Amino acid sequence: MNKELYKNLAEQLYKAQKERQAIAPLSDNYDIDVVDAYRIQLTNIDHFVDEGRVISGKKIGLTSLAMQNMFQVNEPDYGHLFSDVYFEENVDSSLFIQPKVEGEVAFVLKEDLIGPNVTVEEVLEKTDYVQAALEIVDSRIADWNIKLVDTVADNASFGGYCLGKIRLEPSACNLKELQMEFYKNNELVNKGSGVDVLGDPAFCVAWLANKMGEFNIPLKKGEVVLSGAFSAALPAVKGDVFEAKFTTLGSVVCRFE
Repeated sequence: MNKELYKNLAEQLYKAQKERQAIAPLSDNYDIDVVDAYRIQLTNIDHFVDEGRVISGKKIGLTSLAMQNMFQVNEPDYGHLFSDVYFEENVDSSLFIQPKVEGEVAFVLKEDLIGPNVTVEEVLEKTDYVQAALEIVDSRIADWNIKLVDTVADNASFGGYCLGKIRLEPSACNLKELQMEFYKNNELVNKGSGVDVLGDPAFCVAWLANKMGEFNIPLKKGEVVLSGAFSAALPAVKGDVFEAKFTTLGSVVCRFE
């Protein structure tokens, strides 16, 4: 795929985000592969950074079987987090097109992780702490009608995120055995556990570091890494309240206003 087409497809997604107006799937009209899709994503990441947005971390998506089944894909993806869409609790719903919310574990790094060959043990050694997290996913593709290349090009459908108050060293909680209950408007909707995230959230972070290493992008000291959803994402509209309650890590809440 030539640079002009990368630029054109990136511009379509950029405009969709700016105007809050979803577009048709790129995969419907263009023959692009996953490498093409990551290059499209990175074109817009560079654009956002040039505008002054600050990268605050990375995310891995589509890690649970529930999420892979929802979007009919069979491998994870990754994207970039931005500091201007970190929310303490109250979320500006006007920023999104068709948001969904999912519960997961965030890793905050004390050293860089640079692929390839990053192991789970190295992830745990280089993590400062973990905490409960809610990720707001949003698609610039109409009706969430996405294939893997669509969500990859669209920054892994990233929208925003919230973090819990409890911070623990990874050794203080068994990440595989963490249990999560996910509530929407005070109603328990679904549950998940650490093993639902490719068997181990730390394994997901290792996968992410190694995948990003293919594009010479490190996970950096101080960055937040969202390690993947414990269960299926729930649709959100203005007025909704979401809470993920984790064993050991406590809870995290977001309110759409």
